Amino acid sequence: MTDTTTRRYTRERERESEDEQHADEDETVCPECGGKLASDSEHGETVCEECGLVVEEDEIDPGPEWRAFDSREKDEKSRVGAPTTNMMHDKGLSTNIGWQDKDAYGNALSSRQREKMQRLRTWNERFRTRDSKERNLKQALGEIDRMASALGLPESVRETASVIYRRALDEDLLPGRSIEGVATSALYAAARQAGTPRSLDEIATVSRVEKDEIARTYRYVVRELNLEIRPADPESYVPRFTSDLDLSEEVERRARQLLQNAKEKGVHSGKSPVGLAAAAVYAASLLTNEKVTQSQVSEVANISEVTIRNRYHELLEAEDGVPGV
Repeated sequence: MTDTTTRRYTRERERESEDEQHADEDETVCPECGGKLASDSEHGETVCEECGLVVEEDEIDPGPEWRAFDSREKDEKSRVGAPTTNMMHDKGLSTNIGWQDKDAYGNALSSRQREKMQRLRTWNERFRTRDSKERNLKQALGEIDRMASALGLPESVRETASVIYRRALDEDLLPGRSIEGVATSALYAAARQAGTPRSLDEIATVSRVEKDEIARTYRYVVRELNLEIRPADPESYVPRFTSDLDLSEEVERRARQLLQNAKEKGVHSGKSPVGLAAAAVYAASLLTNEKVTQSQVSEVANISEVTIRNRYHELLEAEDGVPGV
């Protein structure tokens, strides 16, 4: 490149830089009085500080619509990606490749592209579970999600169960115990903590392990992790039983009253809360003329009819003014 060409190129760059500088100045200077422009985010306008001329209006505010008062709250409200969750082994931070063999426009992929996407899915799955601990978590959290769905438990219970299982894994409580057993115990404990308990029989019906192993592992996990779990309250089962039997609110209210009377008389001590709740619902349905059979209650509560009959007599005897049947 000659000196003349170099000087010409330099002058052109200087002129372009001056033009850009003037353009920037024009954007920040009022076209009427030459005053300084200011942005009014509250009204979405750009106005002149000197003469008040509205230079631009209906501006789009790129900022968030929420307010945060500390760094923790700001991080929680951030929308950079999906929120993290303990219900996934990687807390939802990795990327999934969709199973649909279509491009962004909905067109089918060619055979070569389908093979490529399948290889990418395989390697992506391998990278997501890099070691034995992540593979363990993935299997266990999948079991928790499956059982919680079958039992109709809310998402908050699944999240709590996932946290309990992670703690058990970190505390090295799994050696000598099955992944399914600890996962089931974590879900059983989480349901009781949340006040939406399920009986051991109900848990066992959806689990892949036996009832005795669930009970044994549950006691071990609760003891080792120092979980604070209150004894199950019979009243917490009543709404679900009355709903499954399609009974009225009056039956639910009467059943709660029967259980409260039983507590005052000490009848509930040493008795199964599920059996007491089922018997209370059965007794309340008879007292309110919304009769259901013992077999129907037995099927919903997953306990024997003999237990219902025994608890039924005890509840009615504890009820003031109501003779035993």
